[in-house]
Amino acid sequence: MAKRFPMTKRGLLQRGADHIFSTGLNDGASHLCLANMQYGMAKIHYTLNKFGMTPDATFATTPDETVSRNSSRWEQGIAYGGRLSWGSGKEKFTFLDVKPNCCGMLVGGLHDLPKPKNILKRVADLQEEATFINNVRVKWDFYKGNHFIDVFRVDTKEKGMNLPKYAVIMHAGCSELKGETENGMGLYWTHSKTLMENCKTVKTPFGNNYIIQGKNAVEYYKFHQFAEEFAKKRREVAFKSLFDNGKMICNQTHQGLLNMNDVVLGCQTFQTTDQILPLSIRADLPSYLVKGKHSFTPHQMDMLGFTARAEEFGVYNRLSKMNLLPHGGGYAFPDSLSVEKIFEINGKRYFKLDMTNSIGKKIVSNVRELQFEYRGREVLQRCLDIDLCKVSAVLDPVYTIKI
Repeated sequence: MAKRFPMTKRGLLQRGADHIFSTGLNDGASHLCLANMQYGMAKIHYTLNKFGMTPDATFATTPDETVSRNSSRWEQGIAYGGRLSWGSGKEKFTFLDVKPNCCGMLVGGLHDLPKPKNILKRVADLQEEATFINNVRVKWDFYKGNHFIDVFRVDTKEKGMNLPKYAVIMHAGCSELKGETENGMGLYWTHSKTLMENCKTVKTPFGNNYIIQGKNAVEYYKFHQFAEEFAKKRREVAFKSLFDNGKMICNQTHQGLLNMNDVVLGCQTFQTTDQILPLSIRADLPSYLVKGKHSFTPHQMDMLGFTARAEEFGVYNRLSKMNLLPHGGGYAFPDSLSVEKIFEINGKRYFKLDMTNSIGKKIVSNVRELQFEYRGREVLQRCLDIDLCKVSAVLDPVYTIKI
């Protein structure tokens, strides 16, 4: 039986905030992330309680915690730069609001530095070809969103690491599978009639949640596994097509389901401390190859102020197995200092922001209205400060291709 808790809006929001475990930078984007995510968490706890499940969902963040500029995720109260977990990992119950898209990054090693013109020519040729992976035609989208190709010189920092002289990071997902296909019901409920018909709409005090359960949740997760495999192969095909004699270093998802009750939202998990993962900073700064350290340890939990809350809400064991790392710097809002107040009018949230110049306020309903940039080395420094990882190699930028 689910534990009772205050069902008032204030009680739900407080419970939502209490179940967010933040390692962020305490900047304007971090404040917006946490302010909006408390609504998402309140909705999730309300829904879990309604269906007789323990309302103990957690959102554990990485130092790049930030907002999603996807309008749908933002309005659903879903943040970025963290791991959202509910249940034991075995319940047939999945929140579709997170919109898992299997986005990730491939890191490949190169022995020679390719000329940008040659890469651009190969990109153009590849986009003209009919490429199929598991009977799905690839829709190459190098020109969309945050998808990019970064080329670096490699400065190895860890002894015994046998890395090539150059490296490339390629960032992409699988837009082909957002809607329903012959292979399954699709990833996004907003893009798939079949998924919308099989999901349930749950009315909460803060708006609707969209869930899928039972055998439909099993089928949805199977399709997600298909989509994740497709996305990884898609990045691999692009790498092999654009670069000669490249060496695969890693190919990691940072936005997708880990099981039916667990999703990474713009962050990475690892199984062993030998696993190499990318930390991709903005194009004018070095990126990094890192190896994660076990998180969260008892020392980290104490240092971060997690211990008492985690024990009170019965989630200490879950947090102790997170093993999280950021995947990049995350969005930053240079003119925003903090969230001063939140208004709710006709079910819509408005955020009153305290500005860095201390002159006037800004009130926004959607973060797409805010000027943004990408954070820099401070994300790595925060990781090192709280002992989340060690640096195996520094990747010094040579050029970036953003079509």
